[in-house]
Amino acid sequence: MSSVRGFTLELSRIETVGLGLVRPECVIAEPDGTLWTSDARGIATRIDPDGRQATLGPDVGEPNGMAMDRQGNLIVAALSGGKVHKLHRDGRSEVLLDSVDGKPLGAVNFCFVDSRDRLWISVLTRQLPWWNAVAGNLRDGYIVLIDENGPRIVADDISMTNEVRLDADERFLYAVETVPGRLIRFPVRDDGSLGEREQFGPDSLGIGGLMDGFAFDAEGNIWVVAVCRNGLAVIFPDGSHHTVFEDPRPATLEGMTVKLRSGTIEPIDLGACAGNTLQLPTSIAFGGPDLRTVYMGSLAMSRLISFRAPVAGLPLAHWR
Repeated sequence: MSSVRGFTLELSRIETVGLGLVRPECVIAEPDGTLWTSDARGIATRIDPDGRQATLGPDVGEPNGMAMDRQGNLIVAALSGGKVHKLHRDGRSEVLLDSVDGKPLGAVNFCFVDSRDRLWISVLTRQLPWWNAVAGNLRDGYIVLIDENGPRIVADDISMTNEVRLDADERFLYAVETVPGRLIRFPVRDDGSLGEREQFGPDSLGIGGLMDGFAFDAEGNIWVVAVCRNGLAVIFPDGSHHTVFEDPRPATLEGMTVKLRSGTIEPIDLGACAGNTLQLPTSIAFGGPDLRTVYMGSLAMSRLISFRAPVAGLPLAHWR
């Protein structure tokens, strides 16, 4: 029996961390308590254990999903900038990748480093501005792998590829298709190539339940963020799921869903889904000395969300 089954959280028990952050879409926790979050004022903001903050790097165009390598450098996807950047701890930055197969990347969404130091990169869409792909319901997202053989596309024809992560045994690569809002996975072969995709978990997290970021815990459960429902759900290894918390606007979600289907959705429709307490949460990371403190980023809040979980998270490569 999972220690997470039945776990719910009142919104009043949720705490916040940081101050004055701008579009803190993704968050990474280090073993010493240091937090990093993407920040539209530069590339990322470091939040020290004592609360001091420093924003590093130049404006790269919507810094989004991030990974940390074993040296403690950040690998950051710039969504509207269309590039992957490496941000060194001292603030120096460089472009790590801006094209694959001789073509621009498009709207780069997320980066993930596995135990073999391979870098997995998700691209939301080949289109820039990326919002055109949302309104057009395009299925042109893809996944890039960078290993000792260089960058190559390992999966294509994905509907708005969001976060990608490997499970504990690195047998499967999981990926979010933000629209319609589901999780898919691919068997991972030893050479990094991927097998046939399959859906994992529910078809939906509810009306307007567009999935965004996710993370594994030590029990193999998947914690998934529902950005427009301002919520968080857990998908269990058997594919079942339950909601931990949410702060939805039902009528707004109904209207957004209609516009999404008709291709008339606009950015303002996404913004209107922001809840009273939580506004468009996007990502989730486990941290703290016992990996049971949860941190969440968002598109619209100026602070990170935080709470305690009943289970530890799966350690990422920079923790091992």
